[in-house]
Amino acid sequence: MTTSSKETSERSPARAPARRMPGWARALIAVVAVLAMLFAGLRLAVLPGLRDLFGEETHDRSGPALLKSIQDLSRYEAASGNFQVVVDLEKDAKFLPDAVRGSRTLYVGAGTVDAYVDLGRLGEGDVKVDEDRTSATLRLPHAALGKPSLDPDRSYAVSKQRGLLDRLGDLFSDNPNSERAVQKLAVKHIGEAAKESELTARAEENTTAMLDGLLHSLGFEDVGVTYGK
Repeated sequence: MTTSSKETSERSPARAPARRMPGWARALIAVVAVLAMLFAGLRLAVLPGLRDLFGEETHDRSGPALLKSIQDLSRYEAASGNFQVVVDLEKDAKFLPDAVRGSRTLYVGAGTVDAYVDLGRLGEGDVKVDEDRTSATLRLPHAALGKPSLDPDRSYAVSKQRGLLDRLGDLFSDNPNSERAVQKLAVKHIGEAAKESELTARAEENTTAMLDGLLHSLGFEDVGVTYGK
């Protein structure tokens, strides 16, 4: 029994130890798996009709709006301008190609800018009426521009190009302000365009026409409106 067992052990070949997978190979497999998930998600987003199969529903669970403050206004909103700008924002990384790290966004921003005359700045000497109440002269401050307001219903991103690292970063982070940079640029350019336009001049013309019609309806025959405060 002892001899037979010894012969059997001599005849059976020795098993080679299992080879461990190199670290670089495991890292490569992990990257390939992440890329596969990325492209699979893109296909689900691009192919039409697939989203409807999952029965996606939207629920608005927002709380009630709260009144924080009330501010009395003495402005006469005399004119409003509609503007549109195309923002082309590109971000590059040093020593890396755009396909690896970088982004470029083409964004159409549409918004409005109001021009107003602040009637609250009128003093006692700025309004003069003669004794017969047939003539009146008013000296008003020049028209000013309000803050540009971006219209989200008419503003949209035309295209977004992002490098591989940026796309991978989006998978692991939730960034609701990803378009804030282009939106700020759009507001800035709209404000600059409003300053170069004739919006304030139109506001002063409309204010003059409004006051002229109002005072004439009150019995004044001669109405004069000037600007310069």
